[in-house]
Amino acid sequence: MNTPDGLRAILDDPAGAVIGLDFDGTLSPIVSDPASARIHPDGPAVLARLGGLVGAIVVITGRPAATAVEYGSLAAVPGLVVLGHYGLERWAAGTLTAPPVHPELDRVRAELDRLVSTVAGVRIEDKERAVAVHTRQAAEPQATLEALREPVAKLAAEAGLTVEPGKFVLELRPPGMDKGVALSAFLRERAARSVLFAGDDLGDLAAFAAVRASGLPGVTVFSGSAEISVAADLVVDGPPGVMELLGSIADAIERRAAGE
Repeated sequence: MNTPDGLRAILDDPAGAVIGLDFDGTLSPIVSDPASARIHPDGPAVLARLGGLVGAIVVITGRPAATAVEYGSLAAVPGLVVLGHYGLERWAAGTLTAPPVHPELDRVRAELDRLVSTVAGVRIEDKERAVAVHTRQAAEPQATLEALREPVAKLAAEAGLTVEPGKFVLELRPPGMDKGVALSAFLRERAARSVLFAGDDLGDLAAFAAVRASGLPGVTVFSGSAEISVAADLVVDGPPGVMELLGSIADAIERRAAGE
């Protein structure tokens, strides 16, 4: 495999590198119940090691930031920042900052409950500042998702929310923020000189675009699965492949520091 220019830049100048990561499907395997998701067993140690070698690690997730920290055992990662709800929330050094909850969310939750009450296998996930409709456990997940797409979009439009589609999920959330906006702002904040972003779903495409638009040496990493295919500089085999890649980056940085 040829080494992308962005990856070479990270190894040449790790202090200037920002490593951006999605959570579900990238750090954590996809599971039928989102509440049972946990980071890959190697994740905390790999991230703690890499966090001490690069400029910054930022996790950008649709989950609440504090939930990602808990499910990922991330509190001990040096210098870690977690941008939750696609960047609406920020967790850093144990402190969480967030805007007020969208005023229409309570009504939207109630409407969604009524909408899916007769659809077997569909569940509603309350994400505090967003709400998600999951069809993964339905008898026909994709057909069920397609049947719900139009009424969910109508409800979101009426409430002033946007719909974020994903793998057997439709998420209703406040507009104006996505992973690309969040990543671009973080790169400027940290005066990054190179960037890597790893993700696995449609919501990560905006971050991939931000890497390409940044003008920095960058590398996009797709955490592959059988459910979706995304163009990226590197494709790895799900969370285990992400762990292997991040570990190899840490290995290479340490070898260079040792003059090997």
